[in-house]
Amino acid sequence: MSLYGSMRTGVSGMNAQSNRLGTVAENIANANTTGYKRASTEFSSMILPSGGGNYNSGGVETQVRYSISQQGGTSYTTSASDLAINGGGFFIVQGSGGQNFLTRAGSFVPDKDGNLVNTAGYKLMGYEYKAGADPTVVVNGFDGLTEVKLKDEGLVASGSTKGAMEANLPSGAAVGDESKTSLVVYDSQGNTRILDFVYKKTGVNAWSLEVRDRDTYSAGPPVAGVLGTQTMTFDAAGKRISATPATLTTTAITGLPGTGADLNALTIDTTKTTQLGGDFTSSGGGIDGSKPSKMSGFEIDKDGIVYVKYGDGNLIPKFRIALATVQSPDKLLPESGNVYSQGTDSGVIVTGFAGSGAFGSIQSKALENSNVDIANELTSMIEAQRNYTANSKVFQTASDLLDVLVNLKR
Repeated sequence: MSLYGSMRTGVSGMNAQSNRLGTVAENIANANTTGYKRASTEFSSMILPSGGGNYNSGGVETQVRYSISQQGGTSYTTSASDLAINGGGFFIVQGSGGQNFLTRAGSFVPDKDGNLVNTAGYKLMGYEYKAGADPTVVVNGFDGLTEVKLKDEGLVASGSTKGAMEANLPSGAAVGDESKTSLVVYDSQGNTRILDFVYKKTGVNAWSLEVRDRDTYSAGPPVAGVLGTQTMTFDAAGKRISATPATLTTTAITGLPGTGADLNALTIDTTKTTQLGGDFTSSGGGIDGSKPSKMSGFEIDKDGIVYVKYGDGNLIPKFRIALATVQSPDKLLPESGNVYSQGTDSGVIVTGFAGSGAFGSIQSKALENSNVDIANELTSMIEAQRNYTANSKVFQTASDLLDVLVNLKR
């Protein structure tokens, strides 16, 4: 047995316990850090070959492991930009150098430029929202991502593009009878414009619909201001069974007199039109678009769609927050600022959206707490202290025996 070997073994043990105490200290220091994941020290033995009646003491080595896949508790706030992921996935954030990272720390606030940034200064990344068209999910890359920016752009108007009109047509009407209702729409500058919907009975269980621009309509000759037409037929129960054309799309108007604004072509849903007994009723209608209004706030739904809220109450989707995951989250590499980068053992990064595949839902006005348990950390601290002391005793004893050996020559 080598006394020097025993001393080295004692030093190895003290270093290992020092590492354990270091992770305990880091965990306790970050017990209140949003989205922090607990670090733990794992031990493995180092064996040296022995023989000839001599035993060579080995040592111990340590490896730090992070419980990144373990979700922390949830605390609730009053800020719509505070975000927590309920389930799998990470937010994608970007540092000042343009490099992208993953994080579970969702305490975001708008900066002076309107970018959502967390407490470490990382910008939240997502995609510009496109209705009905999700961006392609990317494997091992972040192509197409942009900063989620909610900057007040002053007065903003949105022209109408689609809407709906629901009505009940009186089944007892005579052929040639007309019924009329109206819908207010918005041009490209946010000015209001009235479209009249004129229903005319053309036969048994048959009606025609004519959409007229009130300001320019003329019965003629020549007829003017008719933006769209549709014929509809109904069954014996008064349910609409066919329409020609199947989708009612109005004609766009460019260069409106007095303003120079445009009225977009409008897609109008009339599928809920019925023909039942009683009077003509317009049971409902709707249109998108908005008059000029200032931004008054924003909302984020569980699917990660970021809506800008305007003073008139309209919610306009602007961005969709992107999430990412890897095959082995616990093998990600921790970086400063409570973020993670891809490691050689973590697997490739796959991006996606909340509520799809392995990704959880996004919860606004909530934050994920640290997954540190203080009671466990204090227990580990005491164990590390005791074990460090025991290893120091091994070193001290071997050192005393070495002194005895050295003094034999005297």
